[in-house]
Amino acid sequence: MSQDSQHGKWTISDSEDEDNIIPPTPQKDSNKPSIKPDLERKPDTVTTFFKQERKLSPKRNEDTHSVKEPSAPSMGSEARKAAHVNQTLPVKYESHPSPSVKRKRETEEAGWNLSSSDDETPPPAPKKEPKKSDVSPKKKKTEDKRPPSPHGTSYYKEEPADFFETNLLSMNDMYRFYLNKVTGIPKKFNTGALHIKDILSPMFGTLKESVQFNYCFDIPWMVEQYPPEFRKMMLLWYEEGFRVIILTSNLIRADWYQKTQGMWMSPLYPRLPEGSPGTAGESPTNFKSDLLEYLEAYRAPELAEWIDRIKQHDLSETRVYLIGSTPGRYQGPAMEKWGHLRLRKLLSEHTKPVLNEERWHVLGQFSSIGSMGLDKTKWLAAEFQRTLTTLGKARKSLTSPETQMLLVYPSVENVRTSLEGYPAGGSLPYSIQTAQKQLWLHSYFHGWHADVTGRSNAMPHIKTYMRVSPDYTQLAWFLVTSANLSKAAWGALEKNNTQIMVRSYELGVLYLPSAFNMSTFPVEKNVFPASSSSKGFPVPFDLPPQHYSSKDQPWIWNIPYTQAPDTHGNIWVPS
Repeated sequence: MSQDSQHGKWTISDSEDEDNIIPPTPQKDSNKPSIKPDLERKPDTVTTFFKQERKLSPKRNEDTHSVKEPSAPSMGSEARKAAHVNQTLPVKYESHPSPSVKRKRETEEAGWNLSSSDDETPPPAPKKEPKKSDVSPKKKKTEDKRPPSPHGTSYYKEEPADFFETNLLSMNDMYRFYLNKVTGIPKKFNTGALHIKDILSPMFGTLKESVQFNYCFDIPWMVEQYPPEFRKMMLLWYEEGFRVIILTSNLIRADWYQKTQGMWMSPLYPRLPEGSPGTAGESPTNFKSDLLEYLEAYRAPELAEWIDRIKQHDLSETRVYLIGSTPGRYQGPAMEKWGHLRLRKLLSEHTKPVLNEERWHVLGQFSSIGSMGLDKTKWLAAEFQRTLTTLGKARKSLTSPETQMLLVYPSVENVRTSLEGYPAGGSLPYSIQTAQKQLWLHSYFHGWHADVTGRSNAMPHIKTYMRVSPDYTQLAWFLVTSANLSKAAWGALEKNNTQIMVRSYELGVLYLPSAFNMSTFPVEKNVFPASSSSKGFPVPFDLPPQHYSSKDQPWIWNIPYTQAPDTHGNIWVPS
């Protein structure tokens, strides 16, 4: 159906979830060459194990507890996949734009051919009779190399040697929460942040093998990030032990260049003595058994060796809790193993009520948004808010004032003025089809401002959730995760709240003050340059967040923005 709105007239699909939206095919200035990002070439001689994430097909029997996985792994949601594999392209701003042409998609290495249906099989090419010719044979066409950025081949610059960390002196190992390095911001805001090259460097150990779980891989670029002596085989196995990295970035160059990302890096876990019992090496947060359960949920034979390795190591120094999502429908005790009910359980068991609790804000920050329903009572302000407002086992009375929920998501102006310009919006896949069905949600939105970390112009791909005091100086808890604001990621209750359905794999870590012998976390006011002696928690953006102005609109990736050019002189014209 069609409807008019503040965004113009748009056709609304029947999809009830962001994951089913077909990504936009943008238009390109006819005078400019098409850009074909090379993001998914198969590994050649690299022996690192790359595990692609999968999502649950929506067609499932609601009465079944166990769910059969799809036979072939997918890249996760269509929106996430498209944000990287099918990056939308900018158009140069002109006072009198020239006619634009549609970009073709081909399934082959040279480009893309996009049919009207994803399942449509192209007709076979007619056979041609060979004919003789006196004309000398044409030279073999040189295969186009896909530029790695919508801005062209010269956009990415090689970072100087002093861009990377040379020692661990500035690293704060209290929380072990780090932001990524961002190209194009002052050096002090990168001191103590990590690039993937830092993570894989000898500073952290003599790397022997690794396994990477992610949605998108650029294998040639990824291999270049390993030190030459470590390009063999992000579980990281060292001669000295084993380490876990849980991060929000894909393994492609764009995600590590000018976006805001976050990660948790574990301590180096030593090997247990021979003959240790199976329960040895567990942490007070139950991290070891939770990690093993998450890996076993993949049902991937390739992971068996890694599961055995983890069992042989001492993870007792871990002070965070694992929050995972795995596809399926769960009932009974299994409901609390995954998604937002897992978070609710931990907040109930390991936190305590605080004074004037209702005045402590719930804050969510994310880079994509799914379908929330016709109004806030369908999911967001019902089951999800109940989870995020849980503090201890105390039950709220029906007369308790409602806790304020603040949602941080980039505005159009945030994206336009970012380091990447409009192409940054290719990783913020909120569609007009979904947005038009939940205009009520936009009243919750606050812009992306991160002066405290020097990243106001580095659009977020990080996802964080927290409970913050009325004066924004204390945290009751903090979560960094891959889970965006969607029912697919967090799960949704079904069958009169006796069953929860989760549709995607997600992973994050939860920081609770009790695990650090603290009552709350103080918010760090001076995040950079990082200091090893700091006790404050490094929230990656400014507090309090700034509510959208009357002129602000949330970034929607499949509508045009032509009124003003971005920082690179481009406009945004998807089709």
